[in-house]
Amino acid sequence: MPGNGEAVTRRDEARNGEGSAFVLSRGVVILFAVACGAAVANVYFSQPLLVTMGHDLGMSPALVGGVVTLTHVGYGLGLFFLVPLGDVADRRRLIVAQLLLLVVALAAVAAARTAAVLFAGMAAMGLLAVVTQTLVAFAASLAPAAGRGRVVGTVTSGVVIGILLARTASGLMADLAGWRSVYLASASLTALLALVLYRVLPRHSDAPPATLRYGQLLRSTITLFARERLLRLRALFGLLIFAAFSTLWSSVALPLSEAPYFLSHSAIGALGLIGVAGALAATVAGRLNDRGLSGRTTGIALALLAASWLPLAFTRSSLWALFVGVILLDLAVQAVHVTNQTLIYALHPDAGSRLIGGYMVFYSIGSATGAIAATSLYTVAGWGAVCALGAAFSCLGLVLWAFTRHGTPGPAAEMTSRSEG
Repeated sequence: MPGNGEAVTRRDEARNGEGSAFVLSRGVVILFAVACGAAVANVYFSQPLLVTMGHDLGMSPALVGGVVTLTHVGYGLGLFFLVPLGDVADRRRLIVAQLLLLVVALAAVAAARTAAVLFAGMAAMGLLAVVTQTLVAFAASLAPAAGRGRVVGTVTSGVVIGILLARTASGLMADLAGWRSVYLASASLTALLALVLYRVLPRHSDAPPATLRYGQLLRSTITLFARERLLRLRALFGLLIFAAFSTLWSSVALPLSEAPYFLSHSAIGALGLIGVAGALAATVAGRLNDRGLSGRTTGIALALLAASWLPLAFTRSSLWALFVGVILLDLAVQAVHVTNQTLIYALHPDAGSRLIGGYMVFYSIGSATGAIAATSLYTVAGWGAVCALGAAFSCLGLVLWAFTRHGTPGPAAEMTSRSEG
């Protein structure tokens, strides 16, 4: 495990002629990625387990969809009310505190005996899992500007792997020891990560925290949206791509657990392994952004996202079609996601937590919308309607890109126009 001395491998004392900047070692960047993956996995553990959780607690299929939705609602609230604290508080202490509270929420979920307790625990778990975004903002703040896309891409690859392996791990553990064991194991891992991060993370970032009161902090997040067109546009992209992402992953367990497949939890969860290619997309997209190719990367990725629903529509007759669709969808979503985060952070690095937190609110809205719509639609209209819904979200994103690709300046151009104004 990397030590605290590795967190700062050298000081860039020439940056803007003042102060010093932390430059992350590769080991600490990987630690950020692991912590992000472990935290965000909690949001997705339930997806292969919905049927079993519903049977255990006597919930209808429609009510079971609320497990995913409430988790994302909690996540959205945390993005707005907790993540901005990273711009005014010691991020190291904030991260550790959130992880310890997350341990409590996970224990409550594992012990739930009624639907009400389960829902409350899931909402609290989602609220606290936003520590992922505090970690992303912290990593971005410590990275040199020229390599920020690479660092964000690497950390986001941890998020991708966490999301996908969450399904594999939860499905396997549920088959071996029941669904409650998933949350007990996660609570133990989260407690361990809290200890390691407390010892490894630098105590202070390069720049002093902003001197804003909490109310001013929240209002400034809204002000940033009102002022920055690029932020608004990238937030809309985030909403649409994660609505499509959640449409697939919130409902795919339903047809796979029925005829002709009747797959087990572990088999359904293993489907996530196929989408690990999305982690590669996250890393590559970060490097492309460092080369100034964000617009092209976004357009190609959105086209792949729209195309992914064609093979996905044949899921009931071909698992190979499902595999191809999953790979295309995960590649596309993660490429756009990394591009979004890299671009918006560059707008105001001093407000990185607010920018990423505000952007991720739209991610959460999209995820919750996709989850509840897909599970409800499957009940009344089947898998074909779910695929049509996902394709609609994807095509809306592609159309939005086509109409805005020539009219939205990048962060560098916006900063130039401000200095000239």
